Amino acid sequence: MGFRLLQLLAGLVLFGAGCGVMVQAGIGLDPWTVFAQGLSLQTGIGIGWVTNIVGFLVLLLWIPLRQRPGIGTIANILLVGTSMQATIALVPHVDGFVWDLLIFLGGMLLVAVASGLYIGADFGPGPRDGLMTGLNSRFGWPIWAARLGVEATVLVAGWLLGGTVGLGTVIFALCIGPLVHVALPPFDHRRTRARRAARVTHPG
Repeated sequence: MGFRLLQLLAGLVLFGAGCGVMVQAGIGLDPWTVFAQGLSLQTGIGIGWVTNIVGFLVLLLWIPLRQRPGIGTIANILLVGTSMQATIALVPHVDGFVWDLLIFLGGMLLVAVASGLYIGADFGPGPRDGLMTGLNSRFGWPIWAARLGVEATVLVAGWLLGGTVGLGTVIFALCIGPLVHVALPPFDHRRTRARRAARVTHPG
């Protein structure tokens, strides 16, 4: 339990740091961060703090969807945006497309590994992921359709508010799924428990 909790916290902090690095690269962001950046530009509130606020507001949408948050859900709301805000304050923007691209790729890899850590800890989904699964269970929408609909909506809204949509947005959309698919298994406690149960059931 203690190790899983530590894994969760490390994953969420690193996830926010990866998002902050991608913000500083300035070549495009994932849909939710585009949305947070757009709101940040319009309100003057730091993008990390906006990310926390948006996470809380999304959590409220769980109520009609009859979803229940876990420890990981609450920790996600508190830590991801805070870590993002701290990273943006510490990591300077570097001019030059090649550097921007390399920094973005580094941030995306960090997000992928961090996703493996916090998802694998199995303490409940983040507020945004829970929204997708809630739409699936409440209305029968396929997960892919729920994700596409919600993320397309927040992407367009964020872009209209001034958020950065660009090459990085495309790279993230194409690469983050496969990267998380590779990063998750080493940290997946559910898979580890299943293997242990199989060995007990079928020894030798």
